[in-house]
Amino acid sequence: MQMSKFGALIVAAGAMLAGCSSTPVAPPPGKPAPVTAAAPTPAPATMSTGTAKPAPSSTVATVSLPPYLDPRNPISTERSVYFDFDVYSIKSEYSGLIERQGKYLASQPTLSIKIEGNADERGSAEYNLALGQKRAQAVLQALKVYGVKAGQMEAVSWGSERPKATGHNESAWAQNRRADLVYPKQ
Repeated sequence: MQMSKFGALIVAAGAMLAGCSSTPVAPPPGKPAPVTAAAPTPAPATMSTGTAKPAPSSTVATVSLPPYLDPRNPISTERSVYFDFDVYSIKSEYSGLIERQGKYLASQPTLSIKIEGNADERGSAEYNLALGQKRAQAVLQALKVYGVKAGQMEAVSWGSERPKATGHNESAWAQNRRADLVYPKQ
């Protein structure tokens, strides 16, 4: 009986696979044995007493951020009062911000803040420092209405030294005419 080429290939492949053995072959004399990785040692079995151990309690403490540090709280995110050109009176649109900050600070008598007044780059250094101070003082006075103690607040002026925007146009200047409520970093 004559075997086809395909059948001969199958027989040859079977012979090759049969030659592969999982039994280790001893190295020829004079050659070192090949290094193989040892199988991991299984963990020892524990005896079960039939009672379940309670799971260990977590040692991770729950941290509660104060509102002035919480990035999702308006006390933390809404802290700037913006002013019109050459003006230090607070616009009515900031009454909600002042009320929220004032009530919060009044409820936290041990918490102190700085109110930093700023001006845009137009005007002399002296003028901008004075305008920044007047803006900071205006916010300080507005917060007192809600019960914030004078000892909790400090009004300072940076003049035009700390711009929020660096452009030389009305859009940048509008961002720099402000008073910022600065809470401690803790």
